[in-house]
Amino acid sequence: MSPDFWIIVTAILAATSCGLIGAFLVLRQNAMLGDAISHSVLPGLVLAFIITSSNSVLPMLIGATVMGLLTAYLTELLSKSGLLYKDASIGIVFTFLFSVGVILLTLFAGDVHIDQDCVLYGEIAYTPWDRFIYASTDLGPRSVWVLGGVLLANIIFIVSFFKQLKITSFDSEFAESVGISTKKWHYLLMTMVALTVVASFEAVGAILVVAMLIIPGAVAYLLTNNLIKMLFLTAVVGILSALGGFQGAVIFDSSIAGFMAVFGGIIFVIALFYKIISGRIQTQ
Repeated sequence: MSPDFWIIVTAILAATSCGLIGAFLVLRQNAMLGDAISHSVLPGLVLAFIITSSNSVLPMLIGATVMGLLTAYLTELLSKSGLLYKDASIGIVFTFLFSVGVILLTLFAGDVHIDQDCVLYGEIAYTPWDRFIYASTDLGPRSVWVLGGVLLANIIFIVSFFKQLKITSFDSEFAESVGISTKKWHYLLMTMVALTVVASFEAVGAILVVAMLIIPGAVAYLLTNNLIKMLFLTAVVGILSALGGFQGAVIFDSSIAGFMAVFGGIIFVIALFYKIISGRIQTQ
C-alpha cells in the first residue's frame, strides 16, 4: 500500500472515532469539554513517559484517560459550586493543565516523540513509517491498529448503551427519574472521549482532534433530528473531511491535519447556509 493510502486511512479512522463520540458532546452542549480534554491530556502523556520511560500505547492511554477524567471532574466541581459558569470552568481547568503539560514536556521529555509541534499539528504524514511489528511480522502502521481498535470500542460502546446515552443526552431529569445515573454516564462518556483523544493525538495532533470531535456532530445536528441518522451523518462528514482535506493539503503543499480541519469547517458553513435557506423557504 502507498504511504498516501495509509495517511488517508489513519485520518478517516481518527475523524470517525472522534466524530461518533463527539456527537454526544454536541447534544449535551459539552462540545468545548472535548476541546478541554484534548489539551489537558498532555500532562497525563508526559507523566506516563516520565514514570515508565516509555511512550508505548498502554501507559499513554492510562495517563491520558486519568487526566481526561480529572478535567471533567474539576470542571463539574467548579461549575456546580455556583461561583463560575461552565465555560469559565472549562477555560480555567484546561489552560492550567495544558500549561502544566507544556512545562513538564519542556523540562523532562523534550527529546522524545511528543514535542510541541507534535502536540499541536500531529505527524500524520509519518504514520506510514511507524510500523506495528509482531513476531518479526510487519502488520502495517501502528496508528491504524490503535485508531481502528478505538473506533471499534466506540461503536460497541454506543451500540451497547444507546438507550442510556440517548436518554441522558436529551432529558437528564427523566433519566434520573427512571433510575439512570446521569453522572455515571457522563464520566463513562468522558472516559471514551479521553481514550479517543489520546489515540488520535500523536497521529493528527490537537487541532484535528478538536475539529473532528465537534464539527461532524455539529453538521449532523444541523441536518437531522434523528439520533441514528445524526451518527451516520457524523461519520460521513468525518470521512469527507479526511478525504477533502488530504487532497487540499497535497494541492497547496500544506499541513495535512490543518487542511482536514479547514475542510470540515467548509462543510459546516455549507450545512449552515443550507439550514438557513431551507428554514426561510419553509416559513414563506
